[in-house]
Amino acid sequence: MELDLTPKLPKQVYGGDGGSYFAWCPEELPMLKEGNIGAAKLALEQHGFAVPRYSDSPKVAYVLQGSGTAGIVLPEKEEKVIAIKEGDSIALPFGVVTWWFNSEETELVVLFLGETHKAHKRGQFTDFYLTGSNGIFTGFTTEFVGRAWDLDEGTVKKLVGSQTGKGIVKLDAGFKMPMAKSEDREGFVLNCLEAPLDVDIKDGGRVVVLNTKNLPLVGEVGFGADLVRIDAHSMCSPGFSCDSALQVTYIVAGSGRVQVVGADGKRVLETHIKAGSLFIVPRFFVVSKIADPEGMSWFSIVTTPDPIFTHLAGRTSVWKALSPEVLQAAFKVDPEVEQSFRSKRTSDAIFFPPSN
Repeated sequence: MELDLTPKLPKQVYGGDGGSYFAWCPEELPMLKEGNIGAAKLALEQHGFAVPRYSDSPKVAYVLQGSGTAGIVLPEKEEKVIAIKEGDSIALPFGVVTWWFNSEETELVVLFLGETHKAHKRGQFTDFYLTGSNGIFTGFTTEFVGRAWDLDEGTVKKLVGSQTGKGIVKLDAGFKMPMAKSEDREGFVLNCLEAPLDVDIKDGGRVVVLNTKNLPLVGEVGFGADLVRIDAHSMCSPGFSCDSALQVTYIVAGSGRVQVVGADGKRVLETHIKAGSLFIVPRFFVVSKIADPEGMSWFSIVTTPDPIFTHLAGRTSVWKALSPEVLQAAFKVDPEVEQSFRSKRTSDAIFFPPSN
């Protein structure tokens, strides 16, 4: 059966006045189920509140747009109230309880990417809500809730029945949510737009890698991530993950072309990609991208906490390591052609600006 790697847009799962929750469906993007990957987006309008919930999957959250507040409670820990803004990455391990709130006019949009190996459904997240019409309280009888929290029946009914919203609600404009604490960001958030660059190629592109060194919680999540931005008409060198990891890529801004080559030299994907779309590169498959005139940026997770990539162009590529005689024999070319091939792309760059 041929793999369908076609980039897809998400579909709305639920929503209302406070905002919407979107997810990519394994039936439409089969590689989600194949690779045990989940992908979703939360979009909150002004005063939108995503009620406390926990998930059956570890995730990395990336703020695509806007600013707001997030509440994070690790198991047996105190709540961290964090101011979030565009470019923020947050590692969310198993067992973490989160809530999200937008007090600003600009829509707050948060991307979630993660693994679903232990999830109830392969290829998609299942969230468990603490409150609301589908919250865990609604499943217990008033007797159980009352005895667990030592409450009378009237109070139990108010707790269980007052919040009729599901997942996302809109709060009154005057309602005061907890104030964020600047110190709570430490160890929980890395802003990929402000962090030191791991790769910076003039007129080519820039990379910030999210790993256990700059965000230790990545180790508990179990996979790494990166934000890549390439300039107009620039190319991201053909490369692959050499540690059997999947690459899950969301196009944050701009557009461009992508090609993916798999086993037996077969091109399995050649398409135009644009902001908002998601695609997955299978293990060991080689991928390359070229930006359109406005440039292109993408946020990716790689299903290992400290990924290792092999690029097939540039000074550190495998071609440079192989001896001339091997290349001549492998390509069946004379020394002049081999030398011309070897002498090109002598820098360490993984991004190549357009030729003048």
